[in-house]
Amino acid sequence: MEIRFMTADDYEGVYDLWLRIEGFAIRSIDDSKEGVLRFLKRNEEISVVAVNEGRIIGVILAGHDGRRGCLYHVCVDKKFRNQGIGTSMTKKVLEALMREKINHVSLIAFSDNIVGNAFWNKIGWKKRQDLNYYDFILNDNNVIHFNKKDMEA
Repeated sequence: MEIRFMTADDYEGVYDLWLRIEGFAIRSIDDSKEGVLRFLKRNEEISVVAVNEGRIIGVILAGHDGRRGCLYHVCVDKKFRNQGIGTSMTKKVLEALMREKINHVSLIAFSDNIVGNAFWNKIGWKKRQDLNYYDFILNDNNVIHFNKKDMEA
């Protein structure tokens, strides 16, 4: 198993993984090939994939705005969970952000994402209670689709 920086050639494998993750949300524009490649170009050598026998089994899209880093679309194939892959990917992303002189990193996990929230708590991330998170939609065509919910812990 290898953890490496994501490239444009990884998109199809990453998208296939996203489709296999129950409860995962995919946006029609942001998560299209064009949207992801634009994100990777802006945030070179920060996003990572985990690859096992040529197949992508984990991914973290990650980037920064020059001030704060953010992790997006963190997932590991269900068959490969609880093997340290998510932790290893997170470590590689955080090291990349530190090289960029980023000192603070955030992520958003859906409240009902039992698996994801348990993971972040387990590896020491703290849930913020002191702020509200707001969204403003600039493009109503960027439709979100949720895969079938996975309620397993």
